Amino acid sequence: MLRWSRAFLRWPYAFAFCLSLAVGATAIYYSQDLGVGLKDPEGFLGPAYIRLPLLGLLLFAAGLAPQAIHRYGFRRMLPGMRTIVRDEWNLRRVAYAATGMVSFYICYVSYRNLKSYLPLLGGDTIHDRALLELDHFLFFGNNPAEVLHSALGTTVAAQVLAVLYVLYLPVVPITVAAVLVLHRDFTVGAWYATAVSLNWVLGTISYYSLPSLGPAFYEPQRFADLPENGATQLQMSLLRGAFGFKEDPQGDKIFGIAGFASLHVSVVFTLALFLHYARLARVLRYTAWVYLGFTMLATLYLGWHYIADDIGGLVIGAVAVWVGALVTGNTKRQKRKRLAAEQAGAPDPAEPVGSRPATPEPSVSPAP
Repeated sequence: MLRWSRAFLRWPYAFAFCLSLAVGATAIYYSQDLGVGLKDPEGFLGPAYIRLPLLGLLLFAAGLAPQAIHRYGFRRMLPGMRTIVRDEWNLRRVAYAATGMVSFYICYVSYRNLKSYLPLLGGDTIHDRALLELDHFLFFGNNPAEVLHSALGTTVAAQVLAVLYVLYLPVVPITVAAVLVLHRDFTVGAWYATAVSLNWVLGTISYYSLPSLGPAFYEPQRFADLPENGATQLQMSLLRGAFGFKEDPQGDKIFGIAGFASLHVSVVFTLALFLHYARLARVLRYTAWVYLGFTMLATLYLGWHYIADDIGGLVIGAVAVWVGALVTGNTKRQKRKRLAAEQAGAPDPAEPVGSRPATPEPSVSPAP
């Protein structure tokens, strides 16, 4: 038993596995306690037992195709994908990637349901007035959104920032799948999957700690001059869902409005920090940092969040990346210890199971 316990603790997905079980059980408990059935927020592809394997295969292909193109060229992409799968994807690697996706998915669905229970568990108290006053204080008596509208205008800037903001929705699952598929050091994939999963859990805690709606929902008149765009359409969709949920919690609507902290900022910051510390391709790192800047700008400009929400998002992102590195064996100290053990020719007893690739790394591998 002790041997199995040690092996489990050395498994890079041990923390993510336990986290997903805990948050999943919490969501199920409150669902039963409130008499509100669990809802699948993106259920357009059918039930989860159909959609999850389908999404896994699609994301696997999405991550595998660029690797095949890079190695074999566009014309030989399909045979190149078959070669990569045959030579590099053993059962353990498939199991690790699947574990990362399932842990991420359970944490996300649980987060969306627990967030939806805010009106039932958190009461009607909101802190938007205090957050708005802090915004005015930090902007020397001015409203940040109005300042940005005056400086950037409300036409082209609104459309561009809306596209960049909504782009977050596909970016999150695609980046998780890409790291799990492309990086053959299993601990690195576990690091990112764990960090993103932690965002959902810490974000849920922040929603209940400081309930708020966000500027666009608290003072919609300040954003009336903005043209219709993807972000305003999403806001209206969330508003309809919120009204529908309050009218009938047992219905098919889900409550999705919460301001503090900004999960957009936290997840994008997680991505940027992860790419930086994992030392992946420089162009990806620079792109992520630039995207973070535009995301933070968009949260204020479009009225999604207050300044404190963005700061809270940065804190959550930093904590998620640090904890993710610690529990998967990716801190600098852990890596130095592992390297010293390898140079000494002895296995490191603290080395996470699966930290070494199944096959030698090719010269084109994105591994750090």
